[in-house]
Amino acid sequence: MTLGAIIALALLFVAVEMTVTFLAARRLNNYGIVDAVWSAGFSGLAILYYLTAPRLAVSSGPIRDEVLTTLAVLWSLRLGIHLAIRIWRHHPVEDVRYARLRELWGERTPLRMWGFFQVQGVLQAILSMPFLLVCLNVGTPKPSWAGLSPLEWTGAILWLMALGGESIADLQLSRFRNNPANRDRVCQDGLWHWSRHPNYFFEWLIWVAWAVFAWDSPLGCLSLICPILMWHFLVNVTGIPMTEELSVRSKGDAYREYQRTTSAFVPWFRKSPRTP
Repeated sequence: MTLGAIIALALLFVAVEMTVTFLAARRLNNYGIVDAVWSAGFSGLAILYYLTAPRLAVSSGPIRDEVLTTLAVLWSLRLGIHLAIRIWRHHPVEDVRYARLRELWGERTPLRMWGFFQVQGVLQAILSMPFLLVCLNVGTPKPSWAGLSPLEWTGAILWLMALGGESIADLQLSRFRNNPANRDRVCQDGLWHWSRHPNYFFEWLIWVAWAVFAWDSPLGCLSLICPILMWHFLVNVTGIPMTEELSVRSKGDAYREYQRTTSAFVPWFRKSPRTP
């Protein structure tokens, strides 16, 4: 299959995926389910690329595409299932982001939300670029150990560290929220002591790992677009700004002090608390 045909198939995949998700969201009256589907959908794209990408020449390692596809599927399904469980626990209460869009769009919400879902699908296809570049498997052989080059091993190890960090952060936050005594408190346990959003940081680090892994592929440098885009979305768009706005609204001065003393993104040493 040609590269153009693979890209067209990927776009068809995300268009169908997001249309079905839109219909299910309308039936459930909860547009927030798109977050779980968006995350889990990367596994479908990774498998699609693995099955259809043309192996045009000798790869830098005989198992590199199998390794990255496996890592992508594991990460995608873990995050998608984690978000699905969280959404289901709060259902029928909808995520505040989508509730705001309903208010903003009014009667035109269904049409605009369908368009919004399709844009999410296109972004999903763009961000899946590292999986495709690795599966193209073209180029001259490079030194490898157990089928992976040193740079690919670096990416795989970084991925493992990032996935572990994200999983630990999610678990720590879940345990904190499940304790009724913490209802009005700010989570500062474990990794949340060093960063206000360690889950976002490690999620971003996973995208850095994809870019590192894909670097040895022809045009692998294009994968740098992915961590750059994810950093922008997490830090400037839908991640930290909206989450912190809601946290300040619900926790007030306690969260403002947390903002003052604790790094927003990269885990780092805390500032001294203010003395009374």
